[in-house]
Amino acid sequence: MKQYGVLVVDDSAFMRRCISLIIEKDPEFFIIGIARDGIDAVEKVKRLKPDLVTMDVEMPGMDGISALKEIIKTCPVPVVMLSNHTEKGTKTTLEALEIGAVDFFLKSSLIGEEAKDNLIDEFVKKIKVIASSGKVQHNETSIEVGTTEGLEAIKSAFSHKRDLLIIGCSTGGPSALQSILPRFPKELPVPIIVIQHMPPGFTGPLAERFDTICSLHVKEIENGDVLEVGNIYIAPAGFQTFLEESKDNKITFKVDEVAPIDTLYKPSIDVTLNSAAPILKSKLVCVILTGMGNDGLMGCGNVKENNGYVIVEAEESCIVYGMPKVVFEAGLADIQVPLPRIFEQIMLHL
Repeated sequence: MKQYGVLVVDDSAFMRRCISLIIEKDPEFFIIGIARDGIDAVEKVKRLKPDLVTMDVEMPGMDGISALKEIIKTCPVPVVMLSNHTEKGTKTTLEALEIGAVDFFLKSSLIGEEAKDNLIDEFVKKIKVIASSGKVQHNETSIEVGTTEGLEAIKSAFSHKRDLLIIGCSTGGPSALQSILPRFPKELPVPIIVIQHMPPGFTGPLAERFDTICSLHVKEIENGDVLEVGNIYIAPAGFQTFLEESKDNKITFKVDEVAPIDTLYKPSIDVTLNSAAPILKSKLVCVILTGMGNDGLMGCGNVKENNGYVIVEAEESCIVYGMPKVVFEAGLADIQVPLPRIFEQIMLHL
């Protein structure tokens, strides 16, 4: 049996102990070491060579962000951030994902009154997939838009064959989105919807961060919003997002807590695609990026039944080749390409 060594980084001895106990309940994990701050973490990553690091976001001295930057630069290893659900903690966590952290979890979902067995099980299952993949997200090309000539060539091929682009992602998604969303030109005549698996309270700040680096306006979806060109819409965490067609032929958003299908995810890619496919039909392009599980499989089936176009991310660039894999293996993908080619494929098929 393959075992994975985990380095637990937290300035609290209590938290280090609790996190270690959760991880070591699974026989495939062992705690290779603990670190009390960022400086200690960087030194131990170099010396102990862990398969995975859990990193506290806020620590005295060298904090989690500074340690993450140093680890990514000098000794790349998958890093999962553990965050407090505060305004500062949320912003710092999103910054960590942009830098290259693979994923994050709220400490409150693992330890304390709000902790639940299913959330703890999900945490262990997810970090096992991350540790076994050994992949680290590198963001050297995160916000590059390429040469002007290259972008102009893609735009000249744009024939407005479609009316909507929907992107679904989970683990590794924020970093992948950062390599795609800022590249869309402000004159793009197609709105974009993003469904990213996240805990409640994080999708609003995520939209705000992308709004500062994208040419298109980025906003978190609100119930009743009208789908309009010039916008990137982020589905709100903790809810399901539906598309509805009004009597005056406008498409509006319905945000609800209840899903018409059995799903673990809020937001669910399947829920949004199932509502969008019958309305947009062949005018819909769907992209499934890195993520664990099978959310998007049912929805992509509906997209194909309605003659839409499906792009999935290839295994070589996925942090977790789960969601794209099930769509590809079901024969529902029109094309599978690595992350650096996703933007090009989107533009060529809009």
